[in-house]
Amino acid sequence: YVMLLTLSPYTPTYQDRVSPPGVMIRPFLNGFTIAFNASQPSTWQPYVDSMHHFLAAYDDKVQEEKNIECVSGRYFIQGGNESEEKKACQFKRSLLQNCSGIEDPTFGYSKGQPCILLKMNRIIGYRPGAGVPVSVDCKVQKGNESDLRSVDFYPGNGTFDLMYYPYYGKITHVNYTSPLVAMHFTDVKKNYLVPIQCSLNGKGIVNDVNSDRFLGRIIFTLSIGK
Repeated sequence: YVMLLTLSPYTPTYQDRVSPPGVMIRPFLNGFTIAFNASQPSTWQPYVDSMHHFLAAYDDKVQEEKNIECVSGRYFIQGGNESEEKKACQFKRSLLQNCSGIEDPTFGYSKGQPCILLKMNRIIGYRPGAGVPVSVDCKVQKGNESDLRSVDFYPGNGTFDLMYYPYYGKITHVNYTSPLVAMHFTDVKKNYLVPIQCSLNGKGIVNDVNSDRFLGRIIFTLSIGK
């Protein structure tokens, strides 16, 4: 009990061995295979519903009410007492453009061109990229590279803006919403299992540890029927 009294509820005592971030995708329903037929709404509607549910916290009005506009391209360092509530930068779902679900409520699934969201795991105090935004790329993990012919990334060129870092923890950073990168798979081989690997790229990022498929990368399978 006495030892517990010496621990801060706001930041970890030791952060010298903090590993680089892992990543996760949305939608995430039945493991890491996203399978549907574009002509059969019942096969893709659960993915669409999951996306809308996840992005509700990113609605533009919600972000405008809770969070502030920040300066892009630099870390948002906040001083003061560590117990003070920290401000959070707006991440509006409209930034995801074709993958926002605003203009196309089906996120491309009805056209056989699904959107998938990539989220970097939260690490208190971590500043990814050492001053340069971390980017995302995707490729066929195993097999013919031509099975994945086109991927669009949002926002911009598929980067995590520095202004969303560092994260100060759930106690004081109460309105923090993790930045996202949307991956719009506009041209994937149909009626075929296509294993895809999407990776983070940047200084300090580790994405090639074979024993950890979530560290700096994620592997999933697309199976899109017509």
